[in-house]
Amino acid sequence: MRTHGITDEGAGMRLRSLLFVPADRPERFAKAASTGADALIIDLEDSVSREHKEAGRQAVAELLQGPPLGPHILVRINPLDSAFIEADLMTFAGLRPAGIVLPKAEGARSIVALEANFLKHQLVGTPILPIATETPAAIFQLGTYAEISSSLAGLTWGAEDLPAAIGAVTSREDDGSYTPPYQLARSLTLFAAHAAGVSAIETVFPDFKNLDGLAVYASRAARDGFTGMMAIHPSQVATINSAFTPSENELAQAQRIVEIFEQNPGQSAFALNGKMIDFPHLKQARRILERASK
Repeated sequence: MRTHGITDEGAGMRLRSLLFVPADRPERFAKAASTGADALIIDLEDSVSREHKEAGRQAVAELLQGPPLGPHILVRINPLDSAFIEADLMTFAGLRPAGIVLPKAEGARSIVALEANFLKHQLVGTPILPIATETPAAIFQLGTYAEISSSLAGLTWGAEDLPAAIGAVTSREDDGSYTPPYQLARSLTLFAAHAAGVSAIETVFPDFKNLDGLAVYASRAARDGFTGMMAIHPSQVATINSAFTPSENELAQAQRIVEIFEQNPGQSAFALNGKMIDFPHLKQARRILERASK
C-alpha cells in the first residue's frame, strides 16, 4: 500500500508546522511542500466549495498516487454528519495518507465512528487528528480522547466554528487575544492532548501578514505546552518552526539537567545557575531533548 508519511499510529511524526492547502488547488501542492512545513493538510472541507469537492478529491488521489513531496500528507475530510463523508473516504481506495484531520469531532465516539469505516476503505491504522472544539457538545467530550489515544496523531482546536455555533459575535478581543470562553477551549484542548499522550497542536493565526504577531502567538503556545501549530499561509511556516524548535541554549540546559540527575542518582534536588531544580525540571528537560531528537 502506498503511504505518504509515518503511519504507525502517528509514532515519530514531527508536527511543528501543519500548512493548510485547498484540495482543489493542486498547483499549490509543490510550493507548499517546499516551505519547510512538517505536514501539509490538504483540505476537502471549508476551503473547497460544494461544486469543487469532487475536483478536490481527484487532486488528493493524484497526490497520494504520486511520489512523496517531503512533508507528511494529512487530509482534512468533511464532518461525519455531512453529505460528503462517504465520497471523501472513497477517495483513498488504498492510497493511505499520513493522517486524516477530522473536523467537528466530538470526543472518542467520533473517532470510533470514523474508524468503523476504515476497513472497507483500506485505512485501518491511519492516525486521526481531531479538531476538537468546533461544537458546544465537543467541549464536554475532550477528556474522552485518552480512551482512544492510540488512534490519534494529535489533538487540535478551532476558534472560528465554535463562536458561530453558539451565536457569539467573535472569539477575540480587539487586541486579538481570545475572550474567556475560547481561552477555556484552548486550555482544555491542551490538557486533553497531554492526558492522551499525543501532540498538542495550536490553532491558526489568521492575520498571515503580521509575522511579528505570529511570532508572539507561536512562542506563547510553545511556552504553554503546545508542540506544534497549524498555518494558513506559506509565509507563516518558518516562524512557526522556529517557535517549536528548541534553541541551542535550551538544549544545552536540558542536557545539563539530565546529566546532573544521572550523575547523582540518590539526590532529588540540585542548584543550577542559582536556581533549584527537581524532578519536574528533569521531566521537562527530557521532553525538550525528545522533541529535538525528532
